[in-house]
Amino acid sequence: MRKINEECGVFGVYREEEAPLLTYFGLHALQHRGQEGAGIACADGRDITCRKGCGLLTEVFRHETLEELKGHSCIGHVRYATAGGNELENVQPLAARSYLGCVAVVHNGQIVNAAPLRRELEEKGSIFRGTSDSEIILHLIQGGTGSLLEKIEAACRRLEGAFSFLILTEKNLYAIRDKNGIRPLSIGRTAGGSWCVSSETCAFGVINARFVRDVAPGEIVKFSASGAESFFYTKECTHRLCAMEYIYFSRPDSMLEGRSVHAVRKETGRRLAWLEENGTFADIVVGVPDSSLSAAMGYSEELGLPYEMGLIKNKYTGRTFIQPTQKLRDTGVRMKLSANQPVVEGKRVVLIDDSLVRGTTSRRIVQLLREAGAAEVHLRIASPEMKFPCFYGVDTSTRAELASANHTPQELCRLLAADSLRFLPDSELCGACGGDSLCRACFTGSYVTPLFGCGESAGLAISAGNAL
Repeated sequence: MRKINEECGVFGVYREEEAPLLTYFGLHALQHRGQEGAGIACADGRDITCRKGCGLLTEVFRHETLEELKGHSCIGHVRYATAGGNELENVQPLAARSYLGCVAVVHNGQIVNAAPLRRELEEKGSIFRGTSDSEIILHLIQGGTGSLLEKIEAACRRLEGAFSFLILTEKNLYAIRDKNGIRPLSIGRTAGGSWCVSSETCAFGVINARFVRDVAPGEIVKFSASGAESFFYTKECTHRLCAMEYIYFSRPDSMLEGRSVHAVRKETGRRLAWLEENGTFADIVVGVPDSSLSAAMGYSEELGLPYEMGLIKNKYTGRTFIQPTQKLRDTGVRMKLSANQPVVEGKRVVLIDDSLVRGTTSRRIVQLLREAGAAEVHLRIASPEMKFPCFYGVDTSTRAELASANHTPQELCRLLAADSLRFLPDSELCGACGGDSLCRACFTGSYVTPLFGCGESAGLAISAGNAL
């Protein structure tokens, strides 16, 4: 069942006795953001030790592997490969040694000017081990001048795109967020007073830490023996958090820029319900597990329709590989998701999903409900039509693969074999999120940054007006 895939997740702990274990627990809470690789780097004040591998966190880290990590400060990463392959050399943390010491980096997001930067660095003699754009950050820092903080500031000023990254040295930890705040990054504090940093606030509760604040766009937070210090590498900062963080990527128990993800999703469901002319056209409301359940609850409450568990997700299937025949692919879908026949049989179902990307998953879910005896299936999408590719860390790189870029809602309704189809308008999404200060490029085509040729390769005519 291939929809869009989650972002990577980063987590760090500074000066905590059980830093490796807490980092492991933090990454476990972020596993939904990436399942292709995991890694942890640990500093003991003199050196940095790194352990990483391909697969889920529990597959990479056994008890004995964690025992090999000695130190009081750690950074960790769970990976979904949006740039570069999923080979081991692209799994993070990425580490480098020089006469100045050792540095390790973990990164969430995507650098849109990675190609010209990489070419420039290679021409100056840099040697890359992998194909990940995250390695460019490391080379830019290593090739800079001045103090490490000055190197980081200079490197950030060269980068365009989306990035939240952590840097670990033998003694300090740095947390950095891109100037547009496209990717989230938050600071917390453990019960013992140690600092921690996470892609999502949901990871803080797992280690009994409290949320302190978000890292601001364009900010560098340095954690050292002096405490937490704040620096800004640019004054040209905006708040353009990715709308898909609210819609799909983040866990519902996370907070993004002061807003509950669950509450925002519930509000999108309510606003979807406002669009209905007749609230008696259906019998039950069913959400697609897991990221659509909050929106389904809001829709159900607004119209007074029963919210039912019409789809059951099997959480223990693990990762599956693409099968060679359509019959086996359909079996793979059924392994992950099943229709609850006693609930949906004979019912007119409103099916709530968070987004519609390629359409293949939605079509199969509609089919599952019909085979279970649903009398009607009315599909409601709790986000606008996704018509444009994302270049900030989401694996939609061309318009050709986006269903709404190539079909009208009426055409899609027929292709998906639904009885009706409706999307949440962009204005209503902004209302649910508290304003329009979001990156909604995948819906509107207005990109936050220049695209450095990415748009042309995706079949987009990018002009200066397209980059806000």
